[in-house]
Amino acid sequence: MKFLSAFFFVSLLANSILALDVPFLSGRVMDETGVLSAESKLSIENKLKEHEKATSNQVVVLIIPSLEGEVLEEYSLKVATTWKLGQKKKDNGVLLLIAKEDRKLRIEVGYGLEGSLTDALCSRIIRKEITPSFKQGNFSIGVEQGVDAILGVIGGTYTAPVDGSKEEFLESYLEFINSLGGADIPWQFRLLFGGVFFVVITPFTLFAAFAPYIGWFIYFFLFPFYGTFPLVALGKQGAFLLPAYAILMFFFKVYVGFTASGKAFAKKYGSNFIPTGGSSGSSRSGSSWSSSSSGGFSGGGGSFGGGGSSGSW
Repeated sequence: MKFLSAFFFVSLLANSILALDVPFLSGRVMDETGVLSAESKLSIENKLKEHEKATSNQVVVLIIPSLEGEVLEEYSLKVATTWKLGQKKKDNGVLLLIAKEDRKLRIEVGYGLEGSLTDALCSRIIRKEITPSFKQGNFSIGVEQGVDAILGVIGGTYTAPVDGSKEEFLESYLEFINSLGGADIPWQFRLLFGGVFFVVITPFTLFAAFAPYIGWFIYFFLFPFYGTFPLVALGKQGAFLLPAYAILMFFFKVYVGFTASGKAFAKKYGSNFIPTGGSSGSSRSGSSWSSSSSGGFSGGGGSFGGGGSSGSW
């Protein structure tokens, strides 16, 4: 028991030593990589300063070289809550975090702005306004466009580009796979999660396979489950489970539903997985300005709860 306690203590101590520190909040645009031109940095800084004077919303850009093994979402939330961006009781802070070498970024939104700067809009801003320029190596343009879009959404002047093409859908899905499937999740959690998923999903899958009518509904109903949970359990490899389920299950249902041998097979074995009897469908001190006349800058006391969106390029 003492050994285990010592082990966990040493593990926690090691993690705290190796954890990436939150930098000192020294301004509204903090570029530790030097990718922003002096003109862009000054322009963005002035926009954010004027926006804060007009609305009290605090928007800060942080560009770091690397996450050094930290999970993007966890580090972003740690920075935002440590800095206390936004005003107390308004929680109107926003952090645009960019990890250059990891090619990842996130928009972290305070509680008070989650209603206007939604997760979906943050995702669109990342995909439509920021990452296209990042892919071309134009970080200054990407950050400026991203900041303009964030301020536009908050001010009600931003019009999001329309999503809908097959290419955009595929791009969004691939980003989703990279984001969830590539997350730094301990293998123990993946194993436990996968076991629970397998136990829960199996009876529903068998029911969908053999039930004649409601089974088709359950077949389509299970798509989002096969499209998300395997990514957590298996990583990016889990992305293959959805198309495998969709194709194999479709042909199996056609077999047991429309062929004589299939119907005989379903009659012999399917009753074990379909309930008999009844209908099949039953079953959050008000400081105001954080800027001082001397030009210093600090957080206003706002809170964050994980709202926002992540992306990569």
